[in-house]
Amino acid sequence: MKKHIPNALTCGNLFCGCVGIVAALNNELMLAAYLTGIAAVLDFFDGFVARWLKAYSSIGKELDSLADCVTFGVLPGMIIFSLLRKSMGGEEYGLFEFVVVPYIAFVISIFSALRLAKFNVDTRQTSSFIGVPTPANAMLIASFPLILWQYPASSEIILNLYFLIGLTLVMSYLLVAEIPLFALKFDNYSFAANRTKYIFLILSLILIFALQFIAIPFIILLYIVLSLFTNRKAV
Repeated sequence: MKKHIPNALTCGNLFCGCVGIVAALNNELMLAAYLTGIAAVLDFFDGFVARWLKAYSSIGKELDSLADCVTFGVLPGMIIFSLLRKSMGGEEYGLFEFVVVPYIAFVISIFSALRLAKFNVDTRQTSSFIGVPTPANAMLIASFPLILWQYPASSEIILNLYFLIGLTLVMSYLLVAEIPLFALKFDNYSFAANRTKYIFLILSLILIFALQFIAIPFIILLYIVLSLFTNRKAV
């Protein structure tokens, strides 16, 4: 039975992604955001449990990528799509723009799929990442509905058409960019061997307690900056 536990967690991730897409379609972006967070936790633990139980399988690896493509590829694309629609609610945009422009959001979904395909065949990414991981990108995007709820005044930035399009294009590039980033995998729990990871986790907790939802974009930025600093020779 134990070999099926990681796959069950992965299926839970996929289920959250499917329900989150329906929520985004119904403009229930808060629900979509929370489901993205739950899926990210399940995505972390399916790998952790697989290593702990030594329950590896080729099916599990493929299932994980397929689930991630839905949850951390299609779902964030849907959230950006809905936010773009909201940002174009004014009379200054014509019908053609309102119908066509929001579909730029799915560039995120396409590059997420490319990122996952690249990860599956790239032997350099066994203990670290090359390019921003899809869960990190999805969490960044999912944070926006939560920030809008926590800080309504942030709508001037988050619901800015050019901000959303720029973010979509920049994050799509970072998903497949040749940028080395550390992974939160621990072969041991020595501070010396995992200094960057511990610093990241401690600073992330401080940011969350201090800023709540608005901390998420800063945590993603911190992750990228710490990775670049740690791997500056590789870059």
